[in-house]
Amino acid sequence: MKKALTIAGSDCSGGAGIQADLKTFSAHGVFGMSVVTSVVAENTVRVISYQDITPQIIQEQVDAVFEDIKPDAVKIGMLSTVETMQAVASSLKKWQPEKVVLDPVMYAKNGCALMDPTSIDTLIEAVLPLANLITPNIPEAEKISGLSIQSLEDMEIAAKKIYDLCGAATLVKGGHKVGKATDVLYDGQGFSQYTSERIDTKNTHGTGCTFSSAIASQLALGIELDEAVAKAKSYVTTAIRYSLPLGNGHGPTNHFYDLYQSGLKE
Repeated sequence: MKKALTIAGSDCSGGAGIQADLKTFSAHGVFGMSVVTSVVAENTVRVISYQDITPQIIQEQVDAVFEDIKPDAVKIGMLSTVETMQAVASSLKKWQPEKVVLDPVMYAKNGCALMDPTSIDTLIEAVLPLANLITPNIPEAEKISGLSIQSLEDMEIAAKKIYDLCGAATLVKGGHKVGKATDVLYDGQGFSQYTSERIDTKNTHGTGCTFSSAIASQLALGIELDEAVAKAKSYVTTAIRYSLPLGNGHGPTNHFYDLYQSGLKE
């Protein structure tokens, strides 16, 4: 049994954050573990508030996992403050995980901020260089790179600039563009593109968390990066295609659609 750890915020409504990450790990047959960085009071419509976990407890959660059940891959999500980022960076340096996927969560699906804007420099300087893969969406890639992204070419330029800033492979996700949903990966050697049809649904809560966790799951299973991204893209596209119309806002994706369908067929 391969193991994966998510270091992220908790979404009490179950569609994003560690809840989405753990569901995604399970859907891939990977044993999931979690380190909670923030507790977010949110639903499909709004973020009411969030409370950050103390740096000491964050680090002790990481210690508890690594000293007993070493993960094969780590996914990192919501890091809301400088103190949280420094705690996670310190733990990564201590335990030296081999495969780290970092989703730089800055905003909830409804636009509410989940990261202190003054923390971005710390994110770039202290945390991003410790990742193997970074998965920003277009607004996040714009914040990190300082560039405006209007086209696929702009996505490539931003991905390369982020790589140059931190030395980690960068996947700029195209979900915020119009037309087909194309993601651009720069791995330090060259570019790859991953395209799927754009699905007409508002129920996309937690897609970024789900995608990055799917990549981490594939890496934990021993899949190489290019194929891991392609397989994860297929998984998240299916989860969006059969997303769940729950709540009054952006409903969640369907993490276990394939499992449910195979169960019905049997």
